[in-house]
Amino acid sequence: MPVPSRRVVSAERVLQGGCAFFLRHSTVDMDALAGSLAVSRATLYRVVHSRDRLLGDVLWRLADRLLAQARADTVATGVDGVLETTRRFAVAVRQAQPFRAFLRAEPVTAARVLFTPAGGVHVRVVEAQKTILAAAAADPAWSPADLDGAAFLYVRIVESMLYAELIRGRRADPVTAERAARAVLEAC
Repeated sequence: MPVPSRRVVSAERVLQGGCAFFLRHSTVDMDALAGSLAVSRATLYRVVHSRDRLLGDVLWRLADRLLAQARADTVATGVDGVLETTRRFAVAVRQAQPFRAFLRAEPVTAARVLFTPAGGVHVRVVEAQKTILAAAAADPAWSPADLDGAAFLYVRIVESMLYAELIRGRRADPVTAERAARAVLEAC
């Protein structure tokens, strides 16, 4: 009797499929995704390890595209350029209906994936912000510790504005968040 062959799928293919699934359904259902990729659920988990990790990879891939577009569209420089990039990114995130639907439908999962190592999103956002700060720094002598601290604080302020309803159950106050973010940038 022939042994059934195991279908192999790359992590990149799973991520592409996960992104497409998320954009259509505002979530990632592992059974349905495995079916759409023509692999078993066990194979899917062997590749991605957990749903949280896959969601984190999906959310980061989609956010990274929005952030790249925001950076490309930014015309200001220095602190004002960093803030402009953030405003453009925040608008794009608020307009991303699949993401907003995900936050409403799965707030606990969203918080875990966005803010903890389970999804790895926060760490990647901080790294991206360090790159933005380094490119915009008026003082190129900032130490790596300065960049690490500034990027971390800046991202936490932006997250508190973007995800105010998830974190506090209240609407965001972008004006106060931008004042706080500016203070972090100007203190560095």
